Amino acid sequence: MASSSGNSNSSGSMVPSGSEEDQHQLLDQRKRKRMESNRESARRSRMRKQKRLDDLMSQVTDLAKENNQILTSITFTTQHYLNMEAENSVLRAQTMELSQRLESLSEILHYLNNGGRGYDYETEGFETSDESLNLPHLNQPIMASADMMFGY
Repeated sequence: MASSSGNSNSSGSMVPSGSEEDQHQLLDQRKRKRMESNRESARRSRMRKQKRLDDLMSQVTDLAKENNQILTSITFTTQHYLNMEAENSVLRAQTMELSQRLESLSEILHYLNNGGRGYDYETEGFETSDESLNLPHLNQPIMASADMMFGY
């Protein structure tokens, strides 16, 4: 029996009824909603990615600044170390010079305490006369300095 609602045509194929059109519209609506949701999700993903990139760039800037501060500190410390080494070298040279002066003055004192006889073979090892007494350090300034050590 043929229906009067127009659900079938003369060739026997079915024409979509109202409920099928509603289903088709519902599917289209779901598809649009899914596409919109996907677009929103992609937008949020791009925003997270951009924020992560911005954070990393900020971190790179901070680390570069910290690296420069460390390098500056190392340079300063190295220069300070080199200055201390130079000063220590000067002090060592002055110590050697003063030790030689002290030894020379001790020899003079020993000579004077022995009545000008110089060294005795039996007690000290050799004897010196007044003319051969070498007094190179008497009343001379200390010569060691940074200028001499490093050619400044």
